[in-house]
Amino acid sequence: MSPVYCYCHASEELAGSCPAGPEFEWEQVAGDLPLSRCPHCGGPVERMLSASSIRTRKFNCELRDLGFTKLVRVDDGLFENVTRRHGDEKYVDRRRPETFPDLKKTVAD
Repeated sequence: MSPVYCYCHASEELAGSCPAGPEFEWEQVAGDLPLSRCPHCGGPVERMLSASSIRTRKFNCELRDLGFTKLVRVDDGLFENVTRRHGDEKYVDRRRPETFPDLKKTVAD
């Protein structure tokens, strides 16, 4: 079993237009050089520090791909959407409903 690495796009513009989203995972043979380009869109990427390959929790990109939304509290009533999808706001403000994630993208009948 090869290690799985988590990558993020170097620019927010590319992250929003890539079919993989702002973050993605990529399985590589141990010792391979890190990816410099996204295999999905060709944009520049950076490898992120992550938990070891033996893990019990899910990465944010895994949660997003499974249809979950994860909000991390930044301040009173302000949350960062760490599983945002194309078109979602980076920050969710409970006083501004227009910043809420679009659940129609993730919930299907």
